[in-house]
Amino acid sequence: MLQAIIFDMDGLLIDSEPFWQQAEIEIFAKVGLNLTSKLCEQTMGLRIDEVVNYWYQRHPWEEPSQEEIAQQIVKRVVELIETQGVAKTGVYPLFECLEETNLPLALASSSDYVLIEAVIKRLNLQDKFTVMQSATAEKYGKPHPAVYLSTAEKLGVRATNCLALEDSFNGVLAAKAARMICFAIPEGYPQPDPRFVIADQMFPSLLEAKTALIELIN
Repeated sequence: MLQAIIFDMDGLLIDSEPFWQQAEIEIFAKVGLNLTSKLCEQTMGLRIDEVVNYWYQRHPWEEPSQEEIAQQIVKRVVELIETQGVAKTGVYPLFECLEETNLPLALASSSDYVLIEAVIKRLNLQDKFTVMQSATAEKYGKPHPAVYLSTAEKLGVRATNCLALEDSFNGVLAAKAARMICFAIPEGYPQPDPRFVIADQMFPSLLEAKTALIELIN
C-alpha cells in the first residue's frame, strides 16, 4: 500500500540543471577546468561536494579549496534560482491533485538546505512537504539510498511503501536501492539513457505521470 510520495528537486520540480551547469562552468573555469554542458551531465544527481571532488580527482588544482569551490557554485546557483527559476511542466497540477489524497509528501534532494529553501520559496511550495531531507546530511549522497531511507524514517513509513519521483539516473538508483517504487521523468524522453530501464515507469513530464500516480494510489 502506498503511504507516501517523495520528490527529488533539481530537474524534477524546477528546471535548475542549466543553472548548475552554468555555475559549474563559470566557477571551475577559475581553476583552469574547462567544462561543457555535456561533461557536467557526468555528475548529474550528485551532491556538490562529490561533484567538486569528482573533477578535482581528474584535474587537481591548488587554490581555492574544494570546499570554497563548492560554496561558490552553490551561491551562484541560488542567485540564478532566485532570479530565473521556473517550475517544470506539471508541477502545480500534480500538487493540486495530490492535496485530495491526504498522502504525506516529502522532498529528498542532493542539494544543500540553502538551495532547497531557495527553490521552495521561488516556486511557492512552502506548505507542500511534511519532510525535506538533504543528502548533505547523510554520510553518502545519491546513488546511495541514505537520503531516501532517512526520509521514509522521518515520515514514519516503510521505504517499500513509498513512491519516489526522479529525473536523474543516480536518483533512480538511490530510490531503487531503497526498495521504493520509482517513476522517472528523464531528460531525452522518449529516448533517454537506456539505464533508466530500472525505473518502474517513465514519463515525459510530471503532467503525464499524474494519471499513473493516481491509479497507483487508488
